[in-house]
Amino acid sequence: MILYGAPNPAPNPRRVRIFLAEKGVDLRETKIDMMKREHKSPEFRAKNSMGQIPTLELDDGTCISETVAICRYFEEIHPEPALFGKTPVEKATVDMWVRRVEFTVMMPVGNFWRHAHPRTAALLTQFKDFGESNKATYQGAQKWLDRELADRPFLAGEAYSMADICLLSTIDFADWIGLPLEDGFDNLKAWHARVSARPSATA
Repeated sequence: MILYGAPNPAPNPRRVRIFLAEKGVDLRETKIDMMKREHKSPEFRAKNSMGQIPTLELDDGTCISETVAICRYFEEIHPEPALFGKTPVEKATVDMWVRRVEFTVMMPVGNFWRHAHPRTAALLTQFKDFGESNKATYQGAQKWLDRELADRPFLAGEAYSMADICLLSTIDFADWIGLPLEDGFDNLKAWHARVSARPSATA
């Protein structure tokens, strides 16, 4: 089994590393040099036609991509501790929050990264006004999250879950590209401190 990924600040490979750390699964990550565009090579596209990481290659040659799909695979073979919920309601709630994080939080962060950050200027045609507009969208997402976290310790309820992993990796990447957590969102900042204190957060 081979897990292809990249070091921080890449947020998606980090999601899988955090998940595996929470599970106690020791699987060394095989680094792909994104700066050298190794993930876009014909050899790597044979494993993931979209040329993205992380990608998990199983012993029989099957390749699984997309962070949540990879983590679901490990949830099935290492069910404890449960990070996608235990009951039907918990599982649905975790899925709901993973989806919300990807669309409401990760999308504006990704749009800012693609269209307003100097590191990506050589990779695509940037629409900088659109990119900059995502700062306000991300701030609005923080305000919404701050309200949601007023009455529970973790995003999907009382238990730490995949939803928290997705949000943590996104917020930390956003900070790295120049979109920090805004002042005044005390519930969100307390959540961030809580999940960042977990040993898995250093993965």
